Amino acid sequence: MNGAKYSQWRAMMAITKGSLRATFRSPSSVVFSLAFPLVFILVFGFIGNSTVSVKVGVDRHTDINTEYFRKLSANKTLKLITDESEAEMAENLKKGNLVAIMNIEYQPNADSVNQYRIHVKTSTATDANKRGILLAALKDVTGHLDSQAFPRPSVATIVPEVVPGRIYKTIDFILPGQLGFALMSGAVFTTAFLFFGLRQTLVLKRFFATPITRMNIVLAESFSRTIFQLISSVVIIALGHFAFGFTLVNGFVTFLEMLALSAFGLIVFLGFGFIVSGIAKNESTIPLFANIITMPQFLLAGTFFPIDSFPAWLQPICRLMPLTYLADALRQVAYEGKHLWHVGLDIGVLAIWGVIVYVVAVKVFRWE
Repeated sequence: MNGAKYSQWRAMMAITKGSLRATFRSPSSVVFSLAFPLVFILVFGFIGNSTVSVKVGVDRHTDINTEYFRKLSANKTLKLITDESEAEMAENLKKGNLVAIMNIEYQPNADSVNQYRIHVKTSTATDANKRGILLAALKDVTGHLDSQAFPRPSVATIVPEVVPGRIYKTIDFILPGQLGFALMSGAVFTTAFLFFGLRQTLVLKRFFATPITRMNIVLAESFSRTIFQLISSVVIIALGHFAFGFTLVNGFVTFLEMLALSAFGLIVFLGFGFIVSGIAKNESTIPLFANIITMPQFLLAGTFFPIDSFPAWLQPICRLMPLTYLADALRQVAYEGKHLWHVGLDIGVLAIWGVIVYVVAVKVFRWE
């Protein structure tokens, strides 16, 4: 080596580059870290941006040329069905496919004031919430026509006041949970398979023949995982924000703070991957151990539903999981506009988990 001093830094960067390249070429890494969470974000993003509507059958005797029907048709919460037969509507009503069958009778009187008789037929299969949407739409149209037909001084003066606010969209809840799960699943599965494979193929043993230290080997692999997962985090956040209006209260500052939280959470989750690679006896047992760690958190850590929606006896278990605190911190930073020092409790719990996980990882991790 011509007397030149061996550079641990250059060796670590070389391993990092090689590992990062291998990660991008790994189908499982792309699926768990990017494709899998993106599918859920797309699904819930479209659901969250869609308008709630109810299907209502229109009796064939209804005069669809009346002003009442035209105004009712303009209501976006109602989908009026006019092309089904009477028998088909009756059958769909019994099955709950239609909220109601509606007949609007036009009854003009001598005062030239239009009168309408609306008959609404429902069934026991009708969803109560959807029935409420229909009745609200009918009252809205009726009230609007009443104000036109019978103008008179009001007995009360209504002074409206509008305060600033933000709509809490479905994507604002779903995306942080999916981002956290992507970080956790990517860290656990890819790290476990990676180090198990490096042992099996004797690559680690070849590393030991070089002057690079074991710590730098671990740091290089961890660094490559962190870079890959942060790239996937950027893609997930950007897609959510620009495609579905995911809230970033403080703009780019919020984006950077979410990346900082993602990096911290990833470091904690990497420890789980080291544990799995250490205790797995063969490659077929890695998914089993990895799923034992990831699946309960995927289902119970507030990824899809708020923890408060679970039974009271289950909620304390949910609040023990590290993914719960990462997702909660991401939501507070993104939607509520809090900064990292405002989510100290969540970061503290993650740090405690990190200490516990790496203590166990050191005990069970095997180099050979």
